[in-house]
Amino acid sequence: MNRSERNRRQFLKASAALTSLALAPALARAAEAAIISKSIPKSGESLPVIGMGTSRTFDSIDDDEINQRLRQVTQTFFDHGGGMIDSSPMYGAAQSVLGAILPDIKGDKNLFAATKVWIDGREHGIDQMEASRQAWGVKRFDLMQIHNLVDWRTHLKTLQQMKADGQIRYLGITTSHGRFHDELEGILKNHEFDFVQMSYNIANDDVEQRLLPLALDRGIGVIINRPFQRGSLFHKVKGKALPGWVEEFGCDSWAQYFLKYVVSHPAVTCAIPATSKVKHMRDNMGAGRGRLPDERQRQKMRAYLNSL
Repeated sequence: MNRSERNRRQFLKASAALTSLALAPALARAAEAAIISKSIPKSGESLPVIGMGTSRTFDSIDDDEINQRLRQVTQTFFDHGGGMIDSSPMYGAAQSVLGAILPDIKGDKNLFAATKVWIDGREHGIDQMEASRQAWGVKRFDLMQIHNLVDWRTHLKTLQQMKADGQIRYLGITTSHGRFHDELEGILKNHEFDFVQMSYNIANDDVEQRLLPLALDRGIGVIINRPFQRGSLFHKVKGKALPGWVEEFGCDSWAQYFLKYVVSHPAVTCAIPATSKVKHMRDNMGAGRGRLPDERQRQKMRAYLNSL
């Protein structure tokens, strides 16, 4: 072997070593960026902590431009490991729009389909749930929820039978109104539910006092709506920089700050932010990767926000 060949080999060997060193942090970051999932308490089934809501955003019938964008939003959701999509008959055309979009999704689609019954009367409820199933184009819903406690005693009996018959996998109940919290607390204490959905965010911790501890104690999965307080949280932090210490749990934006705070609560299973913009969906899904803040960090997050 001549000197030129020996030098070349030494150079290639050194280059390979340097490349390995350079890749090590990237590989570590990739490992840290694994999708964060939590177990559904009643079954142990794993569910990604960031889902997708459809309230207001998917009510876009007969608007081809918006619907094309919503296809891209939904594709992005699944491309980034999304699972739960939540809707309701209350959300106008949202379920029909979803039903038109879902067959167009490319690649793996680990859909956890969740909707609600929102009507008085047993037969009306059954008809509405079947209409929702047809609108989505699914064989069955993973989760059926009683929306805002409407005729909950009637629908609970129906959902219990549907679950026993294999027509749904889980049953739940929802509220987005604080005025219903006392009634909801009594319902959860005395009846069996797999999931409860409620509003919760870093600036509104009412449910931390009784409802979240109750759900944790009763083994009920918790879905969080309005994690951005309908966008008002962004107004509070407009023009403000993220604190440097958010790197401790891999947070790159205020949206991720708010979402990671919510889903890091021990009782919370999944949050369902809604958006009609691809860039916001990518950002939201980033909150479902890496690490979640611990209790010390959560207190620090709240204190920092309150200081702004």
